[in-house]
Amino acid sequence: MENPYYPYPVRIDDMFIETEDKNLKTIKFKFLDPGDEEKFAYRPGQFAELSIAGKGEIPIGIASSPTEKGFVKFTVNKVGLVSSHLHRMKVGDVMGIRGPMGNWYPWETLEQGKNVVIIGGGFAFTTLRSSIIYMLENRDKFGDIHVIYGARSPGMLLYRDELAAWEARDDIHMHITVDGTNDPDWKYNVGFVPTITEQKAPEADENTYAIICGPPIMIKFTQPVLDARGYAHDNIIMSLENRMKCGIGMCSHCNVGKAFVCKDGPVFTLAQLNGMPKEY
Repeated sequence: MENPYYPYPVRIDDMFIETEDKNLKTIKFKFLDPGDEEKFAYRPGQFAELSIAGKGEIPIGIASSPTEKGFVKFTVNKVGLVSSHLHRMKVGDVMGIRGPMGNWYPWETLEQGKNVVIIGGGFAFTTLRSSIIYMLENRDKFGDIHVIYGARSPGMLLYRDELAAWEARDDIHMHITVDGTNDPDWKYNVGFVPTITEQKAPEADENTYAIICGPPIMIKFTQPVLDARGYAHDNIIMSLENRMKCGIGMCSHCNVGKAFVCKDGPVFTLAQLNGMPKEY
């Protein structure tokens, strides 16, 4: 049995700023040992610990898809010691990745021709990118795909080139929005994510699922919209980030009742959350 605390050594292969405030940077890593890449087998929705010797480690959702070979990608928000140091690192620097960790979205069910509505806001869109890439690479396994994604302003949207490429396709429905903008060339929606969800999300049936990842306030106001449109709570899937630290359920930082977000999650259905203490 391998040591779960031992990170795989990786090298920074590329890194670039995503947003106008320069606080979000996407970093692409390559494993020093190709065999480690095979061991790092993950599914969209999982996370990993980014580990820097002498600084610490942070849990970050995996932004790349397992269908993208030869690298693993993360989008890092500069908010603390480790993430700030990571932003200052350069292409060619070596560090560690520990994982993959946690559970994933219920792909075994979704791949049975289910309709999927992805709803994301702000920085939380990182793991949703992984899911979108994965679904488009396996397009024949899914029904209709809708994506509702919002940010504060056009300059705060992630993956803008990919958003444009997805919008140009005829097999996915993209609904991009911003809270507000003075840009006269803005051609997409203006409004908060819950409002756009009310306008654009399809009515639900037993074959329609919603995946939600975003700020708590966005989730709070989106849930009643989905209720009104007939989404069963077993079909509403959320991803939590609740003070995760060790990533393997040992430190008890992220427990919600009897569950550990890092080990039993981070993916839960709304039906599961309804039976848990409101500690997340």
